[in-house]
Parts: sequence; C-alpha cells; structure tokens
Amino acid sequence: MRFRKTQQRVTDPGRVVRAAGYSLSGLRAAFRREAAFRQEVIAFALLAPLGLWLGRDGVERALLLGSLLQVLIVELLNSAVEATVDRVGRTWHELAGRAKDMGSAAVALALLLAVLTWVLVLADR
Repeated sequence: MRFRKTQQRVTDPGRVVRAAGYSLSGLRAAFRREAAFRQEVIAFALLAPLGLWLGRDGVERALLLGSLLQVLIVELLNSAVEATVDRVGRTWHELAGRAKDMGSAAVALALLLAVLTWVLVLADR
C-alpha cells in the first residue's frame, strides 16, 4: 500500500503523472475484482459506438455516452464504499449494511437514468 505525502507543491509536474497512475490502478483493481464493473464496461464498449452513431448532435451524443459513463463512475464509488466497509470489519453491522445498500441503490438509479436517457433521446425517431 502506498502512502502519499500530505503536502505536495501545486507546481509539481509529477503530481499529475502520479495521480493518473493511481487512477489507472483503481480502474485495474475494479476490473479485476468487481464482476458488475466488468459487465458495465462491456455494456459501455458495446453501447458507446452506438450512442455516437445514433446521436443527432453533440448534445445527444453527450447525453447517451455520459449516462453510460455515469454508471461506471457510480459503480466505482459503490465498490470503494464496499471495500472500505469490508476493511473495517466483516461482522454484520446495521450501518455497514445500510452503507452497502445505499451504494447499490445509487448504482440502480444510475442504471435507471441511463435507460431513461436512451429511451427519451431515441423515442422521437
């Protein structure tokens, strides 16, 4: 596990490189360990080109792709919450269960938003 310095200079050009490395590490970890994230990445890979093709203009394309990307973002946050709760303890606790359930609900709402976005954008065709 890496521990980062708490004080880094804003002008440090290596900070951006390190931040990108941490982000890629997080994406790799999610892809390796989270089945739901893998499924959503596959759905994104299949639907993103379709969204680019079906969108009539930049706004429609942004809505179609953005709604898919939002699902991935929320799934990453949900996975982070679950990992943190699991790190704190494996024994059941009401608050831990609530945190995991809320994370799952956030993913469900992001998926619902993606479906609604696609339906509404494509409905008048």
